Formats: sequence, C-alpha cells, structure tokens
Amino acid sequence: MSETSPVTWSLDARGVAEVVLNRPERSNAYDDTLIAGLHAAMDALGHGSPPRVVVVSGAGKHFQAGADLGWLNGVRTSSPEDNITASRETARAVDRLNRLAVPTVALVQGFCVGGGTGLLAACDVVIAAESARFAISEVRWGLTAAIIIPQLNDAIGARQMRRYALTGERFDATEARRIGLVHEVVAEAELRATGERIVTALLENGPVAIAETKAAVLRHCQGGFDEAVLAGLIEEHALKRQSAEAAEGLASFAEKRTARWR
Repeated sequence: MSETSPVTWSLDARGVAEVVLNRPERSNAYDDTLIAGLHAAMDALGHGSPPRVVVVSGAGKHFQAGADLGWLNGVRTSSPEDNITASRETARAVDRLNRLAVPTVALVQGFCVGGGTGLLAACDVVIAAESARFAISEVRWGLTAAIIIPQLNDAIGARQMRRYALTGERFDATEARRIGLVHEVVAEAELRATGERIVTALLENGPVAIAETKAAVLRHCQGGFDEAVLAGLIEEHALKRQSAEAAEGLASFAEKRTARWR
C-alpha cells in the first residue's frame, strides 16, 4: 500500500497487521478518503489467511483529530442522500473494526478526539502515551456522536459518557485510563514496545478461542447491536449534521469565536 494513501497497511510473517491512519498533515482527521481507506484495509486483510492481530496507529504527532472540518462542511451542505452516505460509511468503518474476529490493539499519541475516541472504543486493547489528550467533542460543534455512542458506552460506561460527551471537555491520558477508554499509559518512547508486549501475549493464545470469546462479549454489550439499530443511529447522526445548530457550531469553530446558541 502506497505511503501516500490516507490509510496504509502491512502484514508481517507472524500474521500481525498494522493499519496506519496516514494524513499527518491534517492530524489524521477523517474525511471520505480516510474512511474509504479503513474499509479498503479491512477488505484487504480479510482476503486469504486472516491476520492474527491488528495494530492501529496514527502517523505523525497525533493519533486522530476527529473529522476534517472542510470535508464536514461540504457534507453538511450536500444532498440528504450524500449526507446519509457519509454517516453510513463512517459508522460501518467503526462497526467493522469493532466486530473484527481478531484482536485489535490501538497505539495513541497526541490528540484523539471526536471520532477518534470511537475508534479506540472499537479496539480491544488501547495503549496511550502520557502526552495523549482526548475529547468526545461533537457537541462543541452542534453535532452528536450518535454512531459511536454504543462503543463508547461499552468502553467507559453511560455515567462517564454523561459527563464527557455532554461537556466536550478535554482530558488527559491518566483520566482516560481511569474511566476505561485506555488500558495502559506509558512514556511515548515506550509506546511501540508496550504494544509489542501486548501483541506477543495475544499471539500465544488460540485464534479460534479468541474469535469465539470476542464474539461472545459483543453479543452481550451495546456495541453488538443489529442492522436496524445501526440504521437508526446513522439517520440521527446525519440529520443533526444538517441542522441549524450544527451550522452555527461549525461556523464558530472555523471563525474561532464563541457559538451563539439559541
């Protein structure tokens, strides 16, 4: 996969795949190309012998800085059909990652906000650098996090969601660990080595047993919802993006001013 692609992937001799969010010049903010890249990576890794483990990381200084504002504004003013499609493809990417039959490990540095927190909640093990910073920030733009709320509820619980998804406030890696968004916090220089330790432990276990255990866990959590629930979340997410409140929220962010909420 070309290093200029918005998502790159590789597979080593052990069966360990690495999927890299690769828009460092935009802090790996997601747009339609990055979402398509995530789908392409999962498609490619699903062909032939499946990987034993998938490691997800972000190129550059930041793991993932939420949605690309320029793309988001373009979607907001597009047709209702295109708007729904954008939410559907984003939701499907997170849902597919959540349901992968192999264990997933996320390595996080820098900012991880908005949709990036949904990616973390969809991964099985999350290691964060001490310098990492987080926010479930959609409400600050007059948007909702509808399509990632089930996975985040599974990760940090409704009680923490009722704080952080409503305030949109930033929190550090220590707090992310306390509330359950990340499992371990290490110095940034130790991020790769710690991830490798987790990968080694996963490779020692039966791959079928891992797949069956993960499937059983998902059957009994909010992130294991069916297609009808997913469709409802997608519609809610898309409709809010085209609301007057979202228009004001996104404009205030772009103009670096306080939003004039009704």
